[in-house]
Amino acid sequence: MSALSVIWDRYTTGKTGDSPPPEFNLLRWFSLVSLVVIASVAIGLGVISTRFVLTESIERDAMLSAQFIQSIADAETRHVALPASMTMGELLDARQDAYHPQSMLAARQRARSEFLDHIALLPDALLANVYGADRVIVWSTNPSLVGKDLSGHDDLEQAFAHPRQVATSYDAVSGSRSEQKFLRAPRTLFIENYIPLLDDQGNVATVVEIYKEPRDLVSRIQRGFMLIWLASALGGGLIYLGLFWIVRRASLLLAQQQSQLIANETFVALGEMSSAVAHSLRNPLASIRSSAELAQEMVDPPVRKNITDIISQVDRMSKWVRELLISARPMSGEFEAVEPIAAIHEALHGFDQQIRHSGVRVEFRAEAAPAVISHRVLLAQVLNSLLANAIEAMPNGGLLRIEVTPDSSGKRLALAITDTGQGMSRKQETLAFKPYYTTKQGGLGVGLVMVKRIMERFGGQVSLTSREREGTRICLNFKVAGERG
Repeated sequence: MSALSVIWDRYTTGKTGDSPPPEFNLLRWFSLVSLVVIASVAIGLGVISTRFVLTESIERDAMLSAQFIQSIADAETRHVALPASMTMGELLDARQDAYHPQSMLAARQRARSEFLDHIALLPDALLANVYGADRVIVWSTNPSLVGKDLSGHDDLEQAFAHPRQVATSYDAVSGSRSEQKFLRAPRTLFIENYIPLLDDQGNVATVVEIYKEPRDLVSRIQRGFMLIWLASALGGGLIYLGLFWIVRRASLLLAQQQSQLIANETFVALGEMSSAVAHSLRNPLASIRSSAELAQEMVDPPVRKNITDIISQVDRMSKWVRELLISARPMSGEFEAVEPIAAIHEALHGFDQQIRHSGVRVEFRAEAAPAVISHRVLLAQVLNSLLANAIEAMPNGGLLRIEVTPDSSGKRLALAITDTGQGMSRKQETLAFKPYYTTKQGGLGVGLVMVKRIMERFGGQVSLTSREREGTRICLNFKVAGERG
């Protein structure tokens, strides 16, 4: 296989010796991975935040309850004029009355009774118990619990061991807790508070156990949960959408750059192939044409037709070589102002013979138009390629319409070339500007590629619309000279 064949196969079919690696879809993988990561972070933050709010709210409520009850205890002992050395913690266990002077019994009972009345009337209270130093319930809002021994209960032992309040929350009544005998069933979350009351030596004398159902607190906690989860969802969603938009833009940009890179590699290969074709065919074609022209003068008329066909085919191959060389070489030439009307007339003049031979009618109104940013030689190449395509699409005659329309801003100018030929299918239309793609038998598929490159070089654009059996319309959009911004 020749080097020329290798180059052609490689850049037209995309096949190499090794199978290509699977394509990595950046947008798809980012969408999945980032969704999992952001959702995990948002859920994690929501869980941590809700637990923090719940724990802090319960501890705050327990602390306030403890302070309130301890304040009541201090106030009641002062109210009945008991000695300063006597604390409410010592008064609550009625079993200890026998160890104190009988003269103070009435005052002790009064202070204890008033304190317990306050405890029984606490807002949101489900149950209140008072434990003596031996862990026996000495008083309760549920009389059936009085006398129960709860020795070994962890939270109760902790409350007696450390002079601080212990709070524990429960979601439901536990059957294993014998002291949870509520007079009414709780509706929502309830809280258990252990509040130690000290003696004059600073030791825990009794423990008050309060079960509360703080509905207002629960309502506030639930609203806090809703706000936390809503903020987590909205924050995570906004972060995801923002990153998705950025990565989508990056993915589209990478795809464009990859497409441009492939196109550049294709043009490099086209240049290599064009050089090989030019060196391999130009001289032999010139020799064949010269010999044919010489033979044409010497042979009989019946043979001249065959020689004329040879010359025609040689010219056709020479045209292919020129198109390859023009499309593959770097676009050269500085920006200059070109009169589009004059360029169109010059191009049409070059196709007079083909237009007459094909029976094509030309409709072109030569109206005044501003000069455009282009290059005279390259613009002529563009017009020649498009006119040739249009005329070849109408071998049995048709209408060739050329329209030049400046836009309302005066910064752009549109040049449309429309034919009434066979047109293209939707698939053919989308592939029209792909290198090496052609709908013409014997074509190379470089004409429209060359047109696009030239237009883009001078800041212009080219678009194509076509319908089968109705024709094709190609629109060139130029920058008006003096409007390069």
